[in-house]
Amino acid sequence: MKSQLLDGKNLAARLRQKMKEQVGKMQPKPGLGVVLVGDNPASKVYVEGKIRACEDVGIVSKKILLGKDASESEVIAAVEEMNQDKQVHGFIVQLPLPEQIDEHLIIDSILSFKDADGFSAVNVGNMFMGRGVLLPATPKGIIRLLLDAQIPLKGKRAVVLGRSNIVGKPISFLLQQQDCTVTMCHSKTENLKNITKEADILVVAIGKPRFVTKDMVKKGAVVVDVGMHRLEDGTLCGDVDFEKVKKKCSWITPVPGGVGPMTIAMLLENSIECFYLQNR
Repeated sequence: MKSQLLDGKNLAARLRQKMKEQVGKMQPKPGLGVVLVGDNPASKVYVEGKIRACEDVGIVSKKILLGKDASESEVIAAVEEMNQDKQVHGFIVQLPLPEQIDEHLIIDSILSFKDADGFSAVNVGNMFMGRGVLLPATPKGIIRLLLDAQIPLKGKRAVVLGRSNIVGKPISFLLQQQDCTVTMCHSKTENLKNITKEADILVVAIGKPRFVTKDMVKKGAVVVDVGMHRLEDGTLCGDVDFEKVKKKCSWITPVPGGVGPMTIAMLLENSIECFYLQNR
């Protein structure tokens, strides 16, 4: 079986062009802020990518950088600065945070209508009640990818590997909203292969390089790989053994170029939505 690529890079480019036209007509311009704590190399790359995406679309960006030894009170002060800045309509605190910082405390300090990541308790609650406006960017991007490819979702069996608050839990719920029957698996799941082989749609966000192998995938399944890992030889791979799994599935996301570009596009879209929430 020859699989088709769920091309997040292409869809994200189309969405960003639409947003560029939209932002060009807006006055004042939407503003996206980023608080970065510490010197995590991957986080720095992600933040720079988000800043470049803002510039491309015409969204104003603001960045607050704090050292890895920053105190909780210093991070909260940075969040409050973003909360009060009228030119910043939405902002994120880049995760992960250094171990001395309580991640939940920081996220709960973000005003819900400025929560561009959609991680605050208010926005998560709205999502679970089916009225989410600011949805978590990665799960939102996955749904958009599936819908853009016109992949049938209603009544399909979906399996999600990983139960993080950022991806696993929200994508499980958003797939249910699309009328999928969803099973969530994790590190303690028994007989994992038997469950994944039943999936019409398999979303993998388990954080282990090439964890999902060909024998774990149903023939004709749709496979969405959220993972991103840099191997010792410098190459990138996901949580799925792409080269072998692609021969068995109907659709699959590449790494890079699949979920990643969609996450950034959805973050920009959320920033524009934050602007409208504050200017209606």
